[in-house]
Amino acid sequence: MKRIFLFIISLAAGLGLTAALTFAATQWLRPPALHGLVMQPQQPAYNFTLMSHYGQTVSLSDFRGKWVMIYFGYIACPDVCPATLAELNKALLSLGKQSERVQVVMITVDPERDTKEQLAGFMPHFNKSFIGLTGTSEQIKEAATYYGIYFAKHQEDTALGYLVDHTATVMLIDPDGYLRVVYSFGTVAKDFADDLKYLMAR
Repeated sequence: MKRIFLFIISLAAGLGLTAALTFAATQWLRPPALHGLVMQPQQPAYNFTLMSHYGQTVSLSDFRGKWVMIYFGYIACPDVCPATLAELNKALLSLGKQSERVQVVMITVDPERDTKEQLAGFMPHFNKSFIGLTGTSEQIKEAATYYGIYFAKHQEDTALGYLVDHTATVMLIDPDGYLRVVYSFGTVAKDFADDLKYLMAR
């Protein structure tokens, strides 16, 4: 009877240990939850063609082989745009050498005021690698529509004349040109960086 009791105790302990190890392995192997909206199924990102602040025609496909982070914003934006660009800069700094595999692009939603010259003076304030893109109102609207971005002028009784209400998401495009993750406003640098590290390591 004693032997049977000891056998049952040993079996229970063994099963408990096996369950614990299985759970630990599952947790270790499980991919981390990304910090944005993961696109399922994956779709090719819209291949826009616009003018860079360097005065060159640029298409999304020109960045094939890199992770591209696209943000629609504008220079006169008082808070949301500079905050987002600052977080993206911190994310790239934390990546170190791996940041060379990432390209941040801001497409202006205020093409009337954001000329390539204005963008050339603005983008380096955040990161010298960031690229600002502009174009005609029609080109900007077309690109924004494909990415689900809303924007509209909002008249203000200030020296600026008007502000631009706009969707403040950041879109992550993979090296093959597929839209992978959409981040809401307020995503912090660590979350951007953690996701990029995970995705680039796969």
